[in-house]
Amino acid sequence: MILPSLSIVIPSYRRTDLLRICLGSVLREMPAHTQVVVVDDGSPDAIVSRAATEFPGVDVVRHARSKGFCAAANAGIRAATGTIVELLNDDTEVCAGWAEHALRAFGNAQIAAVAPLVLKNEPHRREAGFLPRIDSAGDTYDYGGFARKRGDGSIWDAASAYQKPGPVWGVSATAGFYRRQVLLETGGFPEDFVAYFEDVDLSHRIRNAGYEIVYEPQSIVWHCVSASYGQSPNRKCIEQQSRNEERVFWRNVRGRQRLRYLPRHIAVLGAKAVRRWQDGLLLPWAIGRLRAILPGG
Repeated sequence: MILPSLSIVIPSYRRTDLLRICLGSVLREMPAHTQVVVVDDGSPDAIVSRAATEFPGVDVVRHARSKGFCAAANAGIRAATGTIVELLNDDTEVCAGWAEHALRAFGNAQIAAVAPLVLKNEPHRREAGFLPRIDSAGDTYDYGGFARKRGDGSIWDAASAYQKPGPVWGVSATAGFYRRQVLLETGGFPEDFVAYFEDVDLSHRIRNAGYEIVYEPQSIVWHCVSASYGQSPNRKCIEQQSRNEERVFWRNVRGRQRLRYLPRHIAVLGAKAVRRWQDGLLLPWAIGRLRAILPGG
């Protein structure tokens, strides 16, 4: 089987230490003739661009100022030359054969995206000899208005329920493979989201366009979970996440489906409000929800 051509797009802002590790693994394990695009999202003093150019053959796209993950991802997609585009976080490391296993799935023209197995990169667990935990094995979506990462936190071993490939609801942009033409057809990542839940919104649009998404466990990527904003997101981050999560529901759950799931959505909001009140983060969470439904929010 002749595999489709691949472009790997890595948006990055300032984490050059992690970017170097990511690029080292990609260049070591990628198929021949793969294009690698690093998008420097307005990093201070162009430190991301300088780090990327240390690696021969890596293309660099630079924004003069930071525009956020979605705009950076879309810029990389526009610069991509491959039939398939993998969005890859700069805090990931890829494993041998990760790309080939995912690319084979695109032999089916109905498949528009492939979710690899993403494992949590937890050095303390690895050093202690513990089995790794799953970060995601594709995404699920509850039409009450929230997404979940399949398998999040469960142990990855021979008995794992996530050993088999198959259809999934969605794919995370942490390391998701996408058919480039479908990305262009469906509008790519929503730049007004800036970051967070953008991949959930995109998965909705891919599915609504009639395409399929699958999970491939032999495509393995390690992810430094929470490297983007730490273990405790700040209030601005909570507000943005809340706004985008609510936007996903109102943008994509429509017509009779919305009528069916609106009572459940209200119940979900109530449960989330209680949790945020207990966390002391009710105000930014509520502001985000309001912004999602107000004009210009």
